[in-house]
Amino acid sequence: MTESLSPVTEHLVVRLRRYIEQQKLEPGMKLPAERQLAAELGVSRSSLREALQRLVSSGMLISRRGGGTWLRQPLAPWAEQRIVAPVRALLQDDPDYRYDILEARHAIEASTAWYAAQRATEADKERLRLAFDATLKLKESDDPDLAAQADVRFHLAIAEASHNVVLLQTMRGFFELLQSSVLQSRQRMYSQPPIFARLTEQHQRLLDAILAGEAEEARRAAMEHLGFVHATLKSLHEDEARQARITRLPGNNSL
Repeated sequence: MTESLSPVTEHLVVRLRRYIEQQKLEPGMKLPAERQLAAELGVSRSSLREALQRLVSSGMLISRRGGGTWLRQPLAPWAEQRIVAPVRALLQDDPDYRYDILEARHAIEASTAWYAAQRATEADKERLRLAFDATLKLKESDDPDLAAQADVRFHLAIAEASHNVVLLQTMRGFFELLQSSVLQSRQRMYSQPPIFARLTEQHQRLLDAILAGEAEEARRAAMEHLGFVHATLKSLHEDEARQARITRLPGNNSL
């Protein structure tokens, strides 16, 4: 039996839905921090928490401990049951399964890039340009979190331009799974100018190949880009683990 909402919470849920629409938040984007959002809406944090939880329960939002609240990617029921749920269980038991997901992206995104180069409509190409431009504009924002979100939207725009619903839904599922496990490292990628420059060059090459209808070049560009992302994330994760071990050394707290 579904618990009924109090009038205050019900009204706040409606306001939150309207806020998401007005701010033009898209799936995969993060909501403002709880304190900031409560201030913007003029409500208490406890009331806001209850309303957010209702939207999480409805499947509109997804909450990550220590990682904030995000607008959830809409997944087809079969994608959730057959793709995301089993891998989510594996990730909970062993976070290193994220590398299996990154490897799978090589094959999937090589395909989405190849098909997008052949099938992208003028409307698709415009969305791709806008998504790419967003990654450039965020370079000066000093917000690696937003830059990482823009990166995700660019890759999903390519999947949408492939006009293959299975590839698109698989991509959405993978990004949802990776959102918490690689978010910190993705933020670090975008906070380091040399890495950011490489990512931008790779995105530009990928975009140009798709816009030009060069399927093989698009496939190669996607593979090169994802190989770089995979290697960089793995290096950053190993560095994080190394630093964590150092902090656990006896007597380190006195340093």
